[in-house]
Amino acid sequence: MTTNEEITRHEDADPDDATWVGDPPPAAPIIVVDYETAWPTVFEVVAGRIRDALGDRVLGLEHVGSTSVPGLAAKPVIDIDLTVVDSSDEAAYLPPLEAMGFVLLIREPKWHEHRCLFMDDPRTNLHVWCPDSPEAIRHRMFRDWLRTHPDDLALYAATKRASAAESNSAGEEVMGYNLRKQPVIRDILDRMFAAHGML
Repeated sequence: MTTNEEITRHEDADPDDATWVGDPPPAAPIIVVDYETAWPTVFEVVAGRIRDALGDRVLGLEHVGSTSVPGLAAKPVIDIDLTVVDSSDEAAYLPPLEAMGFVLLIREPKWHEHRCLFMDDPRTNLHVWCPDSPEAIRHRMFRDWLRTHPDDLALYAATKRASAAESNSAGEEVMGYNLRKQPVIRDILDRMFAAHGML
């Protein structure tokens, strides 16, 4: 059972823990676009294909990230959280996903055994977690909070656009963009956790 302390703790992923599988994707400008009403439908199509491929190995499948929040500007990439029995057991789920067109990009064993896969058409990041992963719980809570708190949605949208512009100007890759957003994300999370009585 995941504790409130585990969920509310802000963790920095260890860069020495993240292992690229093959070459990292080439650097490209960070593009943040207005919300597109088609994104939930794209998620449902991809999610249906994942369920067909994995069957009862799927313990949870959630549309997360900015494309899951109506009205929120986002990079045009669908983020999906997949929960399986053991995300470190790649043989149990990776081959059917690769047959779908997903490519394993990153392993992060020390960060909740996180795996990240990417598919180009439609552009999708698939994050694979073990049950009760605190990070996956945070993703769902943050999504649901932004869906019901328009002031924080507006704050986060402005932060995303400013961070993208600054990162592009500095020639940074997506990790630099993510770090620029991080203080605002953590401020919103802390207020959300306090409102839920978790802090």
